[in-house]
Amino acid sequence: MKNVTTREIVIPQLTDPEGLVVRERAIPALAADEVLIAMEATGVSYAEVQMIRGKYPGQPAFPFVPGYDVVGRVAAVGSGVDRALEGKRVATITETGSWAEHVVRRAHELVVVPEGLDPAEVDTLIVNGVTAYKMLHRTAKVRPGQTIVVHGAGGGVGTVLVQLARLAGVNVIGTCRPAQREEVEAMGATFVDYTRNQVPEDVRALAPAGVDAVFDHVGGDSFRTSYAMLRPGGFMVAFGNASLARGTGSQWAAFAGFFLRKALWSFKPGGRRMTFFDIWGRGTFGADRIFRPTRFWRELREDMERLMDLLATGKLKANVAHRIPLLRAGEAIAQHQAGGFVGKIVLEGPGLAAHAT
Repeated sequence: MKNVTTREIVIPQLTDPEGLVVRERAIPALAADEVLIAMEATGVSYAEVQMIRGKYPGQPAFPFVPGYDVVGRVAAVGSGVDRALEGKRVATITETGSWAEHVVRRAHELVVVPEGLDPAEVDTLIVNGVTAYKMLHRTAKVRPGQTIVVHGAGGGVGTVLVQLARLAGVNVIGTCRPAQREEVEAMGATFVDYTRNQVPEDVRALAPAGVDAVFDHVGGDSFRTSYAMLRPGGFMVAFGNASLARGTGSQWAAFAGFFLRKALWSFKPGGRRMTFFDIWGRGTFGADRIFRPTRFWRELREDMERLMDLLATGKLKANVAHRIPLLRAGEAIAQHQAGGFVGKIVLEGPGLAAHAT
């Protein structure tokens, strides 16, 4: 591999979006099982919003490069990797490190992307799409005819979750802002305006007997009201804590509070269930990646391939809210914090940045 110098975005310390810095560094020689990816697209999510405030569970010590996912071309491979992979477009989940012009990953972590798909659209399927698919089909195991509530139906995970549920014959009640209503309804969901602060009442009016599942990324008091929406035997899946990113509480206190509620509520009549989903191990806080890595990467490939097939055949729409060049990452986080968009904000590498809007 020739000497490669790359630019990357660094979170130097607790900061605001404008405090991100650009760092240039040389890429070291690849290990035998590693691959160098020329980044084309990488996503912006609540994870990075939490990271700049030091509120994301298990985040690295400052300074570090954020970026939870990546799509790009294989620029070089290590000595033990099949050279046929060179030049192919690939995608994978990273957790951190992908807000860079070049990303190094191990070959077995990569999913090959079919030619003809838009890298930014594929990026919406990695964290957001796989999270939605796993929660719906591997965790809650929804069935046709059931009714679910999707909080944040206009967001990155929410837009995919609504579409996948409708494809599965599931009725969806989607909470979002009024500005997102038209697009959420176009995906087949029944709109509930969460800014009215009447979500439990509005859901009860639509589903008097309760709903079969609630998918909640808000956290805090929302967990309590989401649980109350369930019918007997219903399932609540918590997959984030967006309220913490806006507040001053401790991330660990928030998790402790969730599990205390889970323990207490498990004794309530009605057989309602609840779990906290994380993409690295379903509800196990990374146990799959650590203790069952073969299963984790196999499921990632399976789920990504299903999602890309749905995208390629037009059955699934990828909602790219904004395309922003990598070096304007601070602007992207600020836009994410402002909210009101539908789908996912994507940072694009130098080869795609000309398309940014």
